[in-house]
Amino acid sequence: MTALLQVQGLRAGYGAVEVLRGIDLRVGDGEAVALLGSNGAGKSTLNNVVSGLVRAWSGRIAFDGADLTRAHYRDVVRAGLIQVPEGRRIFPNLTVRENLELGAYARGRERRGQNLERALELFPRLRERAAQLAGTLSGGEQQMLAIGRGLMAEPRLLILDEPSLGLSPILVEELFALIRSLRDGGLAVLLVEQNVGQSLEVADRAYVLENGAVRFSGLPSELLGSDELRRAYLGL
Repeated sequence: MTALLQVQGLRAGYGAVEVLRGIDLRVGDGEAVALLGSNGAGKSTLNNVVSGLVRAWSGRIAFDGADLTRAHYRDVVRAGLIQVPEGRRIFPNLTVRENLELGAYARGRERRGQNLERALELFPRLRERAAQLAGTLSGGEQQMLAIGRGLMAEPRLLILDEPSLGLSPILVEELFALIRSLRDGGLAVLLVEQNVGQSLEVADRAYVLENGAVRFSGLPSELLGSDELRRAYLGL
C-alpha cells in the first residue's frame, strides 16, 4: 500500500524534555491506523508535530511524498492533513453552521456548500441544531461538530485524537461506526485512542507507544493474539 503519511526517526519535545524518541510510523492511502498507549506515552505530541503545531527536533515527516517536517500548520492543512483535536475545541459562541463553515477556511472553500450538506447528512442532529450556539450542545453533539468541521476541509488523512473521550457507550458505538464508514469510503484515518477494543476493531494496523517510542507495530490480530503483548502494552 502506498504510504500517504511517512514518519521516520521523529524526535521532539518541550524545552529540554524529550517526548518522542525516534518514532517511525506509516499510514497508507485509505488505511485506518490505531495509535495506542497510556497517558503520557507521547500520542498527542506526535499528532501535534505531524500537524505542524509543535516543531520536530529531528527526523522526517512526508505526506503524499512532500516533506512537511518544517511546514507551517496552515500548509499542513492545505495539503489535506487534518486533525480533530482532543477536547473538540469548537467555538462555543458561534453557531453550529458557522463552526462547520470555518472548517473550509484554508481548504475546500470552493465546495463549502456541498461539503456542508455532506456533513449535515452524516450528522442529522447537527442539521436540527444548525442555528444553535455550539456551546449549548451536548458532549456527543460537540464531538460530531468537531469531526464534521474536520471533514469540511476535505481531508486526505484525518487524525482523530481521543474522539470517544467522555461519550456515553451508545455514542461511542455510533462514533466507531462512523470511523469505519469513513475508512470504507477511502479516507485515511489515524485514530489515537485509549479505547483499545473498539480501535482495534476498525483499524487495519496498530502502533503502541510507550515512553515516546514505538513498542509494537503490526496487525490488530497480532497484538490481540499475544498474551505477552496484551499484558505489557494494553493492560488486558
